[in-house]
Amino acid sequence: MTSRRAFIGVALLGAVAAPRAVGGQGRKVARIGVLSPFVPSDGPAPSFQVFRARLRELGYVEGDNLAFEYRWAEGKYDRLPALAAELAQSKVDLIVSAWSTPAALAAKRATTTIPIVFVGVGDAVGVELVEGLARPGGNVTGSTFLSEETVGKLLQLLKEVVPRATRVAIVFNPANPVYGSMLKDVDAIGRQLNVQVVRLGIQGTGDVESVFDSARRERLDGLVVMRDFVLITYRERIVELAARQRLPVMYGMREFVDAGGLMSFEPSLAELYRRAADLVHKILRGAKPADLPVEQSSRFELIVNLRTAKTLGLAVPRPVLLRADHVLE
Repeated sequence: MTSRRAFIGVALLGAVAAPRAVGGQGRKVARIGVLSPFVPSDGPAPSFQVFRARLRELGYVEGDNLAFEYRWAEGKYDRLPALAAELAQSKVDLIVSAWSTPAALAAKRATTTIPIVFVGVGDAVGVELVEGLARPGGNVTGSTFLSEETVGKLLQLLKEVVPRATRVAIVFNPANPVYGSMLKDVDAIGRQLNVQVVRLGIQGTGDVESVFDSARRERLDGLVVMRDFVLITYRERIVELAARQRLPVMYGMREFVDAGGLMSFEPSLAELYRRAADLVHKILRGAKPADLPVEQSSRFELIVNLRTAKTLGLAVPRPVLLRADHVLE
């Protein structure tokens, strides 16, 4: 009898101490914190479903051996540090910074021990997220793209579609640290294209109207709207004002074209999220972020909205259409 009681006691103790498991299979649930700059209704980030799908391919199933814990900044930069700290304190197994350099930096500042995987940051070394692409160091790694090519390509494409353009504005968020390095050579790029480049900033709702007031006042021939989660929040209004002023605009995010904008050129987010899911898998199996090279993508996608081009009286050159990944007609 005594030995039987001892056995039962040991069994109960083991049940209490065992890690959380699901489905009766005794598997530990991987808890991934997701730091998103967006609102819940928009989802964690563009193409985030690719990340989920790739994790399923790798054997992680939500509600079985995988759980996401979300924090939403709802388009506000200043909320990111506190939200990142909440995730760190919740002791998740890993933090994913979904989109945006500010979110990745907030996660890095919140913890030096929990592994962090960032997605789609344009200049990971330049903003000091990692020490190097080959050996990131610390607890941070992720997927990135060649940001230095982005600005030049956006300007070049706008110039191809609007050959008469001689004065163009770059529209960006001055609070986003990635643009310090990304825009440093923009004037030289403009000179190569015979275009004078003006810088216009958007940090809040009132700035959107001001940008288009400036565009009208300075007789700008077009705009290039860069990638930023604050700017994407105002996409409907930006596209509306561009249409009202009949102003050609090149966007760094497809969501603007889906909303009626002219053209977009952006890194393949689907590819970046697949690469990020592979990194998460390796870390959950025991790899250290410091030893995992930052996955780099040089693939970009061009989207053209022919309906908008027709409304603006623009004939999109055939070479541009042939290079386009998607054409909306």
